[in-house]
Parts: sequence; structure tokens; C-alpha cells
Amino acid sequence: MARCLVTGGAGFIGSHLTQRLLADGHHVTVLDDLSTGRRENLRDVESHPECRFISGSITDPLALSEAVQGTEQIYHLAAAVGVKLVAEDPVRTIETNIYPTENLLRLAVQGGQRFYLASTSEVYGKNPKAEWTEQDDLQFGPTSRPRWAYGCSKAIDEFLALAYHRKYGLPVVIGRFFNVVGPRQVGSYGMVIPRFVDQAIAGGPLTVYDDGSQVRCFAHVKEVVDCVIRLMHTDAALGGIFNIGSDQPVSMRELAEKIISRVDPALAIQLIPYQQAYGDDFEDVSRRVPDVSHLAQTIGTKPSMPLSDVLDDIVRSKQSSDSDR
Repeated sequence: MARCLVTGGAGFIGSHLTQRLLADGHHVTVLDDLSTGRRENLRDVESHPECRFISGSITDPLALSEAVQGTEQIYHLAAAVGVKLVAEDPVRTIETNIYPTENLLRLAVQGGQRFYLASTSEVYGKNPKAEWTEQDDLQFGPTSRPRWAYGCSKAIDEFLALAYHRKYGLPVVIGRFFNVVGPRQVGSYGMVIPRFVDQAIAGGPLTVYDDGSQVRCFAHVKEVVDCVIRLMHTDAALGGIFNIGSDQPVSMRELAEKIISRVDPALAIQLIPYQQAYGDDFEDVSRRVPDVSHLAQTIGTKPSMPLSDVLDDIVRSKQSSDSDR
């Protein structure tokens, strides 16, 4: 049994990771200020004898030091998340993503913990390649476009983690998440599938930005969590960067149509410009598809659940949640 710290453990991915670690027999300390996470995400495990919850922010050095003490593995998931939040408050994005990561890395060097850093596909910026590999160039837009603050700040996190690995031998693994989805995810911060499903259940219309031709890939959170844990237990992964996500692309228009077919075929799609949703200075990426061969070669698996099964699970979960209210 290992003693684990999950920062952001009350968030969408963090809560699923916490639940899985506890099921595997580990002791888990969760550090979360509940700014974007929700205590109810931990409802099924908060009374678990091996689960400890600390209400605090990763920007608080004292809370961070308390949470790290006595642990053997650190899963650093806490960050400013969501396109909407990033576009509206780039200052919070930068301050939340960079300085706490550096503090946590320093503590890990002192304590000798194995360290997982959750990064993001946003670090690729607007690289024009059809599929992105971990060694591709990062191509950000101008600093006058706030949306690039997130990808840039997470790229600095990666530079820091790799620097600590090289200089101090800190056992670090970096995972770049690509559109992780599943039960408990909310659409408040720009996540597209929960937003589409909520709109469909409410009677529509489903709002699709621009012309809906943007391409993304969606991986179920349970498969993603499995990959994260496997990476942390694979020595060959240390010091490495890994795309973690599905490699099956779908356009946003097609995604909306798939959700409509599951909820109510009579629902309409409404196209709205990005400026109406995020402001005049917003810039998007037309295609975001990972090459996950490095992940598969290292741990022997990759997210492979068909999109149809992913959507069925999310719609079923949302409908069940609404009926319980």
C-alpha cells in the first residue's frame, strides 16, 4: 500500500483517480480548495478509512507542505481548468499553474516522492500537424490572445518537472490529457460533451461554435486514470512525456448530432460565433488529435473505448442524476 497525494482530488479526473487508488488499497490524501472541484464528487469515498481530505489551495505553501508530508506518490492534477475560465481570468491561470507546481516539485525532491504531472494537449498550441507526437514543436499564438496563457503555463510546468528530473533525479512522469470525459464532468468551464448533454436534456438547442468543423478526440476518464496509474508504476516512463487520450477524431457538429440521436432526434443545433461565447480576442485550434503510440508502447495499453460507448455512459449518468433530484 502506498501513501498518495492527489492535488485537485475533488475535481472531475481527480475524484475518479482518488476512487481508483483507494480501491487498489492505497491511502489517499486529497488537497482541494473546491474552487472548481466539488465535495460531492468524493461522496462515495469520503468516509473511507484510508481517505483524508484537506480543504486548501495549492497556492498556499503551508497547506501544500502539510499535504505532502508522509506521502510516497504525488499526483498533481490541480490547475486552472477550462477554456472559459482561462479566457476570462488569465492571471489566475498563470498563478495557479506555475508557482504551486514549482513549490510541489521542491517538496518532492526533499521527500523523495514519485511525481505525476498532469499536463494538457493545449501545450501544442496551434501546431498544424494532423496528429501530435510528444516531440512536436509547441506553437502558441500571440500574447494578446488570453487563451494561450493556459497552454504556455502548463508547458512551463513541464519544463520545471523535467529540469527537476535531470538535476535532482526526481522520478517524474508527465501526461498530456486530450479531452477526458465521463460522469461527474460539468460544462460550466467550457467542456463540450457535458454542455451538449445538458442542453439536450433541457430541450435544446445545442450550441455549436463557429461552423462545427473543429475536430477533437474524447477518452473515458476510467481508461485515462488506468493509464496514469500504469505510468506511475512503470520505471521506463520516468522522465517521459505521454499523450493520454483517444485517437478517434470527431467534428463538433458530428458530436452534437450523436448526442441528439441519443436524447431526442427532434432537437436543433444552433451555430454561434466564438466571439459571442468567449469575446473578441478568442482564438481556437481547428484540430486536436494525439498520436498515442508512445503511451501504448510503454504501458501496453491506450484509451480505446468507442465514442458511442463513452456517450452512452455520459448520457445515462446525466439522466440518472437529473431523475434523482
